[in-house]
Amino acid sequence: MSNESQTMIEVEGLTKLYGDFIAVTNLNFSVKRGEIVGLLGPNGSGKTTTMRILTGYMPPSEGIVKIAGYDVLSHSLSARAKIGYLPETVPLYQDMEVEEYLSFMGAMRGMNNNKIKNRIDEVVDQVSIGHYLDTHIGKLSKGYKQRVGLAQAILHEPDVLILDEPTIGIDPIQVVETRQLIKEIGKDHTLLLSTHILPEVSALCERVLIIHEGNLVAEDTPENLGEKLRGSEKVQVDIDGPIADVTSFLRSLDGITGVRQTEMGEFVRYVIDARSGTSLLESLASMILQQGWKLLGLSSVSMSLEEIFLQLTSSDFEEERE
Repeated sequence: MSNESQTMIEVEGLTKLYGDFIAVTNLNFSVKRGEIVGLLGPNGSGKTTTMRILTGYMPPSEGIVKIAGYDVLSHSLSARAKIGYLPETVPLYQDMEVEEYLSFMGAMRGMNNNKIKNRIDEVVDQVSIGHYLDTHIGKLSKGYKQRVGLAQAILHEPDVLILDEPTIGIDPIQVVETRQLIKEIGKDHTLLLSTHILPEVSALCERVLIIHEGNLVAEDTPENLGEKLRGSEKVQVDIDGPIADVTSFLRSLDGITGVRQTEMGEFVRYVIDARSGTSLLESLASMILQQGWKLLGLSSVSMSLEEIFLQLTSSDFEEERE
């Protein structure tokens, strides 16, 4: 097996029970070296439970979990040594200064003093907290606390980085900065990122795992999910013509399930939904021109991640899967 294709996270039949409550059911997925993968789902879907099991914070009820080839139960210390973890609530000591805290975390991980010093210099530069080394953590903003959390997660140069809701609770500017930071860090790590924020997956992840009520309901790239799962085609068309007549005409076409329009100044933009297989792009242009209207733009519209998520977690979709 080549180094690039090495599987760094392996999950087989993962199930977690809390008494009679099933938090996670028979999860199966893997993440290869160098991938940035998003674990997407609403609050309460089982994301945090899954991550706590992956990082060794709690045992599974059933199933096998391996990190860099080490079983998290039978070889727990070896598995944990390969992981950098940023939980949703960052485990920071508020009364410690930033450098003091990072030194403490390095010692806890068995790093020697020279290694700790060198790595602190590197990671504070990487996450841009060099000006705050002698600042008490409790005085930092939420965004900078996240940066300190990321610094401790990568301090020991782990192969696998697991981040649970890394941008929750920080302001919009800090969200953008934190996402860019995660993207940079992801170049050197295998990264599993949990979130319920849909744009975060599109911005950061090469592949997405969608989890709903403890079940893995989809796994693919965001682009491929849109192609595979949409039950309709969507076309955007810009037309200079009478709005009422154009709208009525579009709605009368075979296979059309919806038409929405937005006035754009000198023309109107129509978004048309049609049943899958209608092939609107092939026939729509000629039909519009036959009506004597000006056709200013025509393109296919990809299904958004929001639409994919709603479709995958709808009751209708669940019934189809059964």
